Amino acid sequence: MLTDSLGPVLVANRGEIARRIIRTVKRMGLRAVAVYSEADADLPFVREADEAVPIGPASPAQSYLDVAKVLEAASVTGARSVHPGYGFLAENAAFARAVIDAGMVWIGPAPEAIDRMGDKINARNLMEAAGVPVAAGTREPVTDLSLALRAAESIGYPVMVKTAGGGGGIGMSVAHDDEGLVKAYEQAARAAARFTGGDALEGPAVLLERYVERARHVEVQILGLPDGRVVALGERDCSVQRRHQKVVEESPSPGITPELRERMLAAAVRAGEAVGYLGAGTVECLVDADKQDFVFIEMNTRLQVEHPVTELVTGLDLVELQLRVAAGQSPDVRPETTGHAIEFRVYAEDPMRFFPGPGKIMEWEEPAFDGVRVDSGYAAGNTVTPFYDPLMAKLCVHGEDRADALEKGRKAVGAFVVAGPKNNLRFCVELLDNAEFVSGDYDTGLVARMRA
Repeated sequence: MLTDSLGPVLVANRGEIARRIIRTVKRMGLRAVAVYSEADADLPFVREADEAVPIGPASPAQSYLDVAKVLEAASVTGARSVHPGYGFLAENAAFARAVIDAGMVWIGPAPEAIDRMGDKINARNLMEAAGVPVAAGTREPVTDLSLALRAAESIGYPVMVKTAGGGGGIGMSVAHDDEGLVKAYEQAARAAARFTGGDALEGPAVLLERYVERARHVEVQILGLPDGRVVALGERDCSVQRRHQKVVEESPSPGITPELRERMLAAAVRAGEAVGYLGAGTVECLVDADKQDFVFIEMNTRLQVEHPVTELVTGLDLVELQLRVAAGQSPDVRPETTGHAIEFRVYAEDPMRFFPGPGKIMEWEEPAFDGVRVDSGYAAGNTVTPFYDPLMAKLCVHGEDRADALEKGRKAVGAFVVAGPKNNLRFCVELLDNAEFVSGDYDTGLVARMRA
C-alpha cells in the first residue's frame, strides 16, 4: 500500500508546485505536509495541506534551502517520504542522500543520477558515449579566458557560453566573436561562482558549445521504472523564452516532423537508460529548425514547470507516477497523445522588459471553462514578495488541435483577471496575436524579435 510506504508526504517547496503536488497526494489517500516561510504563511498551499510547518524567515537560505530545517519538519510530522517539486533542493544530491539516510523515501531519481546529470559537461560526455547526439563543444571544464578563446576558435563562432552546473538559463549568453566571448565568459564565470559558492577567479566551471542560429528548444518527458524500463511520454516545445528562460510551452511541438520526433524520443530513452534513471525526468534538446536535426542540451532530474502540457495531451498524472515509482511500482504506461496543449506562465513582472513586479493582489479571477486548467499559487489578498521566483500561476489550455488550443488560449488569457502586481498577461495577448507564433514556425529568438 502507498500509505504504508510513502505517507505522510512532505512537500519541500512552495507556491503553485507545492499546491499541485498536494492535490495529487491527497487524491491518492495520503497525508500531505507543507513547509513554509514567514513570507508564505497566507498562501493557499499552506492551508490546503493536512499539516503545515513553519521553517524560518523569507530568505530561501534560511527556509526552503535549509536542509536541517526541512528534515526536522519531516521528523516532527512523521513524514515517510519527501517530494522536492522543482527548484530549491530538487536537484540537490546531498539533500536526496540526507532524506534517504534519515530513513525516508526520496521521490525522485537516485542521488547518483542527480550528480551525474548535474554537471553539464559530464552529462554531455555520457550522452555522447550512449549514442545521443551532442553539439560540438568542450569536453572538460573551461577554467580561464585563454582556454575559452582557444575552444571558441576550435568550435567556430557563434558559441553558446554557460555554466557547467545549474539551470534556468542563468549565466547563458551567445558570443559571435572574441570580444563578445570575453563578456560572455565573465558573465558565465560569475554565475558559476554563485552556483558553486566558490570564487570565479579560482577556476569557474564554464562550458562552450556551438550555437545554432535558428533553433527550437524541445524537451522529451521520460519516466524511469523500477523494472528497468525507460518510457518516453512525448515532447514539449519550450522555444518561447525571455533571457533564455521559458515563458510559454506547448505539446506536441509544431516545429518538428514525425520522423524527427521518433528519433528524439528514442534518444531520450537511451539517455535515461545510460544513467539508470528512475522516476520523472526531462531530456532537453536543441533542434535546428532548418535542418530538422537535434542535439542534447541537458537532463533535468526532476519534475518540470511545464509538465501540465504533457498531462493534458496524455491524460497521465506525472506526480502520481512519481509517487508510484518511488513506492517500487512499475505502472504499465503506454502513452497516446490527444489534441494540443499550451501553457502560459503568468508572472508578476513587467510585460515589456520582464523585470519582476511584486505587490499585493487586489483582484484574482481565474478562467473556468472546458479545456482550461490553472495551476496557481496565489489568490486575492496574497502578496507576491520579492524573495522568490515571480511565477504566480500556469494557465494551460487543451484543444482538439493547435488552432483550437490557440483560440482557447485567447479566451482564457482574456478572462484571467489579476490586479495589483505587474503581470505579463498583456504579453500573452500579444504573443497570441503574433503571426510567427501562430504559424508554429518560430524559434528561441521570437521574444527578442518581439521586443526589438
